[in-house]
Amino acid sequence: MGTRWSAQIVAPPPGVGAAIRGVLATVVAQMSHWEPASQLSRINAAAPGAWHGIAPEFVAVMGVALEVAARSGGAFDPAMGALVDLWGFGPPGPRPDAPQPAAIDAARAAIGLGAIELDAALLRLRRIRPAQLDLSGVAKGYAVDAVAAKLRALGCADFLVEIGGELVGAGIRPDGQPWWVDVEAPPGMALPPLRIALHGIAVATSGDYRRNSAAGNHSIDPRTGHPIAHGTASVTVIHADCCHADAWASALTVLESEAAMALAKREGLAVQLVVRGRGEWLSGALRAMLE
Repeated sequence: MGTRWSAQIVAPPPGVGAAIRGVLATVVAQMSHWEPASQLSRINAAAPGAWHGIAPEFVAVMGVALEVAARSGGAFDPAMGALVDLWGFGPPGPRPDAPQPAAIDAARAAIGLGAIELDAALLRLRRIRPAQLDLSGVAKGYAVDAVAAKLRALGCADFLVEIGGELVGAGIRPDGQPWWVDVEAPPGMALPPLRIALHGIAVATSGDYRRNSAAGNHSIDPRTGHPIAHGTASVTVIHADCCHADAWASALTVLESEAAMALAKREGLAVQLVVRGRGEWLSGALRAMLE
């Protein structure tokens, strides 16, 4: 996934490291657009229109991705891989300048709501249009959940799992304290500290400062085909599971701040939204958690 993982486990059982690596290898083999032999890459390489059988884990992630895509009005799109590649953030690598408008328009024509059809009951999906799947905005969160589920299955009750800044905590630390996590402030911004006790919940953060290139910001709006240019610096979402937290953080980062705030309120999401020049906004659901 191009990032690091860690797990702090109280009284870890023998073989737990190998078990975690096995879970992550499964996610990569199914859903990585960076791995040419992955199931996702094979689907992207095939002609559109045909059904492809996919694993239950893949079905679960696609279900969340399509749900958040619909509820965010297309601010999140699991089929925007071609746009990601065009702007230099995919497997082809970085580029020194912006892509041509014609290339952007062609990539946009293949994506959007309705580009992917998921048949969860029969464990299959198909691309209606020649869209390229890219689950980087949701699969990392799912991987955190999957590792946490494996740890619970192994009898672990107290742990903190982190993959690239997305976290799930369960139980307590050996000193009796919860797993405290400090939310990172964007560089150059002085904010009140936000500390979260991850006790059976997950947190994900998306920021405009995490990955950039000469071509622009890595947070690309699938509705316009261009990187975002508004003032949102970071979005942190606290959720019952990391898969949803990851997807919602990605979607809310793309939206302009007022629209993101309205969507967070409508969905009842616990959100910290940081806007350059305006400071932070905390949703009602997050304020209730902090009281």
